[in-house]
Amino acid sequence: MSDRLPMQELADAGQSVWLDYIRRDLMETGELDAMIDAGLRGMTSNPSIFEKAIGGSDLYDEAIATLLAERPDATAVEIFESLAIDDIRAACDAFARVYEETSGADGFVSLEVAPDLAHDTETTISEAKRLWAAVDRPNLMIKVPATPEGLPAITELIASGVNVNVTLIFSLAHYEAVANAFIAGIEQNAAPHEVASVASVFISRIDSAVDKLLDEEGSGAALALRGEIAVANCKVVYALSEELFGDDFEAIWGRGVRPQRPLWASTSTKDPDYSDVKYVEELVGEGTVNTVPPATLDAFEDHGVATPGAVAEGLAEARSAIAALSGLGVDLDAVCDELRAKGVTAFVDAFDGMLSAIDEKKARLLGA
Repeated sequence: MSDRLPMQELADAGQSVWLDYIRRDLMETGELDAMIDAGLRGMTSNPSIFEKAIGGSDLYDEAIATLLAERPDATAVEIFESLAIDDIRAACDAFARVYEETSGADGFVSLEVAPDLAHDTETTISEAKRLWAAVDRPNLMIKVPATPEGLPAITELIASGVNVNVTLIFSLAHYEAVANAFIAGIEQNAAPHEVASVASVFISRIDSAVDKLLDEEGSGAALALRGEIAVANCKVVYALSEELFGDDFEAIWGRGVRPQRPLWASTSTKDPDYSDVKYVEELVGEGTVNTVPPATLDAFEDHGVATPGAVAEGLAEARSAIAALSGLGVDLDAVCDELRAKGVTAFVDAFDGMLSAIDEKKARLLGA
C-alpha cells in the first residue's frame, strides 16, 4: 500500500486543494472527515452542484418532508435555502479544525448568492449579507460573480468583513478588476486581517472555446496552440497576482492582512486528448487554491505529479502564445467576456432546474 498523500504534496508546494462538490452524505458518513485527514483544505458549491445533489438524488427527501410537515406552504426557494444552509454549516463545521489550525487562512466553504442577481449590485450585497448571517460560520465564503455589477458588491462585502469567493473570472482584465475591487474593500475595512477572499479563474472552458476557433482557423500555427491558452492565461494571472499581493502588499497593509488568492476553477479536462490532470499538474503554485471535482481529485491521487512552482514557469512563452491569438483572428478578451455571460446563464438555468425538481418533490411528498 502506497504512503503517498497527493493533496499533502500540493500543500507542501503551497497550494490548497478544495473539493468542487457538496452532498449531504459526505458529511453524514464521515467521508468528508477522511478527506480532510488526507489533506483536503476547503469546499466549493454552485447552483449546478446543488442541482445534481438535491434534484438528482433522494438524499434530501426526508429533510424536505420534515420541512413541509411544519410549513406546507414553503416555496422551492425557501426549501432549497434551508437544505443548502444545513449542508454548508455542516461542511463549515467539518473544516473548522483546518480553519483553526491555519489561523483562519484556510478551511473555507463557499455558498453562492442566487445567480439571477449577477447584474444587480444592491440585491447581491443584501443577499450576501443575509446568507452570511444565516450560516453564521467564520469559515464561510459567499460567492459573487465577477460581472461589472458584481465588482462594487465585492468591495462593499469585503469592507463589511464578509469573506468572498469571486466566481466566473475568465480573462486577465476580469481578474485585475476583481483584485482591485478586493483591495478597495480592504482599504475601507477597519479590521482587514479578519477577512479572506479568493478569485476563481475558470480554466477548461477557455480551452474548449479557443480550441474550437483554432480548429476553424486550421493553420499549423493555430493547431499548435490547442490546449495551451487556458494554462497560459492562468500564468499571466498568477504573475499579476504576485505583483499585486507580493511583499509590497504585506508591507503596506501589515496587521495580518491576507492577500486574495487565485483559485483555479473548472479544472476537469473536457478534451479526451488531454491529460485528465492537466489543470492540476500545470497550475501548482505558492499561494493558490485548486478546486477540483471528485473525478479529477481521484485521478490526481492515482497518477498526478505535484511540481512546485509549475504555474510560475514559462511566463514569457505564455504571453507569446496569448499574443499569437490575435494574429490568428482570435480575440481572447471577447471569448472570455462571452464565457462569463454564458456562465451566468448556465448557473441561472441550473438554479431554475433545481427549483423545478424541488417543486416536483414537494408535490409528490405532499400528495403522499
